[in-house]
Amino acid sequence: MTSIIGFDPTGATDIERWPALGAPARAEIRAALARAVVRRVATRSGIKVELPGGQSFGPPQGPTMVIRNPDAFFTRLGRDGKIGFGEAYMAGDWDSPEVADVLEALARHVRSLVPVGTRWLRRFYEARHPLAERNDPRGAKRNISRHYDLSNDLFSTFLDQSMTYSSALFDDSDERLDHAQGRKIDRVLDVAGVTQGTRVLEVGTGWGELAVRAARRGAHVTSVTLSEEQAAFARRRVRDADLTAMIDIKVEDYRDVSGQFDAIVSVEMIEAVGEEWWPTYFRKLDDLLAPHGKIGIQSIVMDHAQVMATRSSWTWIHKYIFPGGRIPSRRAIDDVLAHHTTLRVTDELSFGESYALTLERWRHEFAAQASAIDQLGFDETFRRMWTFYLAYSEAGFRSGYLNVVQLAMGREGPPSDSPER
Repeated sequence: MTSIIGFDPTGATDIERWPALGAPARAEIRAALARAVVRRVATRSGIKVELPGGQSFGPPQGPTMVIRNPDAFFTRLGRDGKIGFGEAYMAGDWDSPEVADVLEALARHVRSLVPVGTRWLRRFYEARHPLAERNDPRGAKRNISRHYDLSNDLFSTFLDQSMTYSSALFDDSDERLDHAQGRKIDRVLDVAGVTQGTRVLEVGTGWGELAVRAARRGAHVTSVTLSEEQAAFARRRVRDADLTAMIDIKVEDYRDVSGQFDAIVSVEMIEAVGEEWWPTYFRKLDDLLAPHGKIGIQSIVMDHAQVMATRSSWTWIHKYIFPGGRIPSRRAIDDVLAHHTTLRVTDELSFGESYALTLERWRHEFAAQASAIDQLGFDETFRRMWTFYLAYSEAGFRSGYLNVVQLAMGREGPPSDSPER
């Protein structure tokens, strides 16, 4: 459970830095509709909503959502939907002593909160993806930089000592995070057949832990990233480990990689590829893989119906955390493999519960490191934004709305559209 962050919504927000968080223009009809929707949602999802003056509605025993500034909250929600909901948290218009629990309740009931007959209306009120966030080579580098180049020191405040920013694989809930991260990485390397002398391509370097563990098996690793900050950190790590002869860290787009590799590994990078580029991504892996090679991929996934329903939506997560991001479904991955590559999934492990626990650990550590994060130059609004992001993600996995899988891939015949490759 997370305690409410002490936050003064009357003057704490730097509006020049956070222009969307200024006082919203009045929209009385939309705000009134938002009030009605929140009452309905609270009842259906089991959330208790508290308002100033002692008013409340929703089940009294449910996770509590405290609306501090009702006019601003309902106006943001009415004007900007889910983006407004997240911005209202950033601005301090609402809070909760258990924000992940509130968001989990919403995620568990997401399919029933909007009446089926009105879902087609989302196309008229949900924002569309900006063209600037398209994941062509230039846009992809810009999108990656906006998140991963924030500050290596920022990420070090809440990640474990391995600096691994993806789901761990826990054996039990009391296990140390770095041990569970090591298990996750070792399993990816195992399914890709990484051993002495293996030529490995890693797509998405992170901060270098996987590359180092692969090299210590005797593999020769080429690792590519679009993050300058991560590349600099990983190169120092490789030098400190005396593995420069075994590991080559490159700032390079996956589309520009050349060569042949016995094993290709990629951990939670496909989410940054974008649906438009999924065929390009998997075709490239297919082209780079040696005839009898293997691939190990870790990916966040969601139900295919939700992928299709939200494919055009530009969300709070896109606006503030992962521009250009797109989570696939297992069906989408299989379809792309079948129609554009000779690759097929040969092994699969799902472990969404581990991701929920990983995110909970990160969220608590992030909260504990508030002073250190402030000293890095990040303001309280930034911390609220990241608190919401980590809780939002944790809730997605706790509720089952999101899952994470490790997939082993190998070859199985020509693709159905091979003449076009």
